[in-house]
Amino acid sequence: MPRVGHAEETNHDSRASSGGCRDSAPSGDVLELACGPGTWTPELARHASTLTAVDSSPEMLRVARERTADEHVRFELGDLFDWRPERRYDVVFFGFWISHVPLDRFADFWELVADCLAPGGRVLFIDDAYRTADELVEGEESSTIRRRLSDGTRHRAVKVPHEPAELQDRLARLGWDVEVRPTSGPFYWGRGKPTPSAA
Repeated sequence: MPRVGHAEETNHDSRASSGGCRDSAPSGDVLELACGPGTWTPELARHASTLTAVDSSPEMLRVARERTADEHVRFELGDLFDWRPERRYDVVFFGFWISHVPLDRFADFWELVADCLAPGGRVLFIDDAYRTADELVEGEESSTIRRRLSDGTRHRAVKVPHEPAELQDRLARLGWDVEVRPTSGPFYWGRGKPTPSAA
């Protein structure tokens, strides 16, 4: 089931959610998972010593590369449910991705994030819980939606409407010390690291 494109996600005022990214200044060697068309990549590149951006779509990587003219940025094609890092990073970032991870793959995804982090490394993410009533084709309890894209087509996708407190608790049970904070509207950001016993 496809992920709703970044263009559709960021049509909502995602600038309201970017404070956590700016305040955290993701420096050092940074990994961006699910970079999409490079919505966040140029901003990350401004702070990072090196930046690796991964996405499953060749077209999205092409657009992201055009947006980010920086010799310190490397783009890599990979399906995040199969992809594994060749090295470890100081910061792992993902924007508008965690809500598209099915709950039955949530723990596996966070194992991947842990595998990507160097000792003392941290995670930073931005997302939203935005779903409209007409998108809930399988009911409010389902994480499956049908969203209309900018070209007028409709696609089924996973969209898990995480609440900040619930998401923070879910991550704590997986061994993460992550602060998840709401901003305006449906937006939230999170930052943290594995708990010492889990690192």
